[in-house]
Amino acid sequence: MESINLIDSFQEFKDFKNIDRPTVISVLEEVFRSMLRKRFGTDENCDVIVNPDNGDLEIWRTRTVMEDGFSEDDDLEIELADVAKIDPDLEVGDDFIEQITLESFGRRAILAARQTLVSKILELEKDEIFKNYKDRVGEIVTGEVYQVWKKETLVLDDDGNELILPKTEQIPADYFKKGDSVRAVVDKVEMLNSNPKIIISRTAPAFLQRLFELEVPEIFDGLITIKKIVREPGERAKVAVESYDDRIDPVGACVGMKGSRIHGIVRELRNENIDVINFTNNISLYIQRALSPAKITSIKLDDETMRAAVYLKPDQVSLAIGRGGHNIKLAGKLTGYEIDVYRESSEEEEDVDLEEFSDEIDGWIIDEFKKIGLDTAKSVIALTVADLVKRTDLEEETVEEVLGILRSEFE
Repeated sequence: MESINLIDSFQEFKDFKNIDRPTVISVLEEVFRSMLRKRFGTDENCDVIVNPDNGDLEIWRTRTVMEDGFSEDDDLEIELADVAKIDPDLEVGDDFIEQITLESFGRRAILAARQTLVSKILELEKDEIFKNYKDRVGEIVTGEVYQVWKKETLVLDDDGNELILPKTEQIPADYFKKGDSVRAVVDKVEMLNSNPKIIISRTAPAFLQRLFELEVPEIFDGLITIKKIVREPGERAKVAVESYDDRIDPVGACVGMKGSRIHGIVRELRNENIDVINFTNNISLYIQRALSPAKITSIKLDDETMRAAVYLKPDQVSLAIGRGGHNIKLAGKLTGYEIDVYRESSEEEEDVDLEEFSDEIDGWIIDEFKKIGLDTAKSVIALTVADLVKRTDLEEETVEEVLGILRSEFE
């Protein structure tokens, strides 16, 4: 029977897409009511009954029995002479109830209903995926890499839903191939041309936060709070934590015994260096901790311009700045202050290695000085511009610029 085929196909579709039963019944009933309206002009006098257990369908139509010649609307009324052929016991004013079989609609109507059914289910499925993931923004999801493109990677979740991992949301060291398992955080969910687009990210601070919640029970339980996270994905991250229980060391709890807790996070983030910092409202102390592992001598704050002048011994400057400037950049983001680093100067200050100026002077210029045995700032300053030009392959303008940089170190 066509009716059985239609319902069976619907049941298979419903089970595969995992749409809840009440929605199934509602969609099915609406499809058949639409068929009734097309055929009879109205469905007000029709009852559509769907058995929620097995999907069986019954359609009943009720019309009022009228005297012969007094029926004005055949869709709502039926004449006594016509009823007598079917049920002679009925009288004028009674309700004539008849069952409508799906086969009576014809093959074309049934095929159209099937198409409508598929279309409605697809729309429902898209809405369901959108609503589900809209509520999961900020949560970690695990999926399998299905396809890798130049600008993005397609990931399928456990239900076969498509998740997009853009190249910009991947850690630089990430490399995926089909079949790989990948973890990321749901970053953004939007509807694009009636299709849900789910963007996941491995570079968002929220991803690192969720990893800490998974690895550190005290964070998950709320005993330790993550105040702020800043990241340079794949390079370095700084995490400010605070404990509401004096008996709990927040930094120690996050790192774990011999780094046991943080090692798993570091591996997931492709060996990203993670500094866990104890949060404090004391800005000077907070900046000092944020610039770890460098040891600061003194700090001068300007709260109006939100700038901090940090003074360090020469051997601590490179530690404060960090490789590629990541350490000082992240410290500024974490504390909200623009940090200026100064080498501490004094009359008795020791000489400074030229390598300490690598952030201001090109490496090939430093090498030129080293070739003639000048490897410290004071050894260069001790000579005149003419001597330096004569003994190196550097131009006078370059030498004067270098001397200006080196002299400012001792002023």
